[in-house]
Amino acid sequence: MAFFNKRTIVGALGLLVAVAFSDAQDPRILEIGEEAPGFELQGVDGRTYSLESFREAKVLAVIFTANHCPTAQAYEERIKQMSLDYPPDQVQVAAISSNHPEAVCPEELGYSDLGDSFEEMKVRASDLEFNFPYLYDGDDQAVALAYGPTATPHVFIFDEERLLRYRGRIDDMENPYETPASQDARNAIDALLAGKPVPVETTKAFGCSMKWASKAEWRKRLDAQWKEKPVELKLIGEEELKDLVRNPGNKLRLINVWATWCGPCIIEFPELVMLQRMYGQRDFEVLTVTTDDPSLADKVRSFLEEKYAAFDNYMYRSDDRYGLIELIDPEWQGNLPYTMLVAPGGEVIYRHAGIIDPLAVRKVIIGRLGRYYADDR
Repeated sequence: MAFFNKRTIVGALGLLVAVAFSDAQDPRILEIGEEAPGFELQGVDGRTYSLESFREAKVLAVIFTANHCPTAQAYEERIKQMSLDYPPDQVQVAAISSNHPEAVCPEELGYSDLGDSFEEMKVRASDLEFNFPYLYDGDDQAVALAYGPTATPHVFIFDEERLLRYRGRIDDMENPYETPASQDARNAIDALLAGKPVPVETTKAFGCSMKWASKAEWRKRLDAQWKEKPVELKLIGEEELKDLVRNPGNKLRLINVWATWCGPCIIEFPELVMLQRMYGQRDFEVLTVTTDDPSLADKVRSFLEEKYAAFDNYMYRSDDRYGLIELIDPEWQGNLPYTMLVAPGGEVIYRHAGIIDPLAVRKVIIGRLGRYYADDR
């Protein structure tokens, strides 16, 4: 939880105003010349950080960012480079994730393998080998309410007295594979280190909106809308099943083979729904094939409705389970559940028997679909 002292009374007053109006609008943004509001936040490295943790640096850059945001992802390597380019007694960078995890909708995660929870922050920091503290503010969002970021990423740069001297974008080029024309954050840092006025004190920040706790209502609405979607079960024959596996369309296809009597199948099923919600607006689709006997169609349909399985669900017409195994994948040994990711044209890029590791599957999906920016050079 963040704390505020006498030296940060301006920030504290800003917080009180922000809390009063946060349900209706974004909070007040910290103004140039104001003191850095104090904080005490947990880092992904297990340490607790406060303003005092950075006291040795002449300049402090506080960057509000997020795991899932494509713009934030586009700036991760530049933030790492910024942290690397300056000695720690000159400049220190602290990244803060303030998005409330329950306010992030699955449909907003289409370009990410991770959401914005603290545990997922740890994974992102490890995957990208962050060389700066990555701090969590998502529960009460007190620090974000005091600073007033409007988007991710949004940088606040403070001088040696911890007075705000620059606020806004990192630079003017979102695409990480193109060269920015104006490196505003670095310009501000260099000016402060040289004892000169910051050339441009404020710029607008561009990126994903902050996911304030009040926006959790949006997710509840989307959850409710998803539950209203129709759920169907279709009988399928041998040739149709072959066509599913051949995947002649243009979408990456996840095929999950399951049964109502299979405990692991039931355990993992909600993850299939989540994958469809996350990536279904891109070239991706989930299909399921039950091995239940066709006489149990009503039971299977009832289960699918209970799980809100609003994607294509199939039941094989035949009771020849060994024939089904060969039709699905000759490499499959017949144990359930069984999951494959099939690229357009039929190439199997992932196969797994047993309960899937959702993160591992997401990484394969993102590896195939790509993040928002790809290196096309």
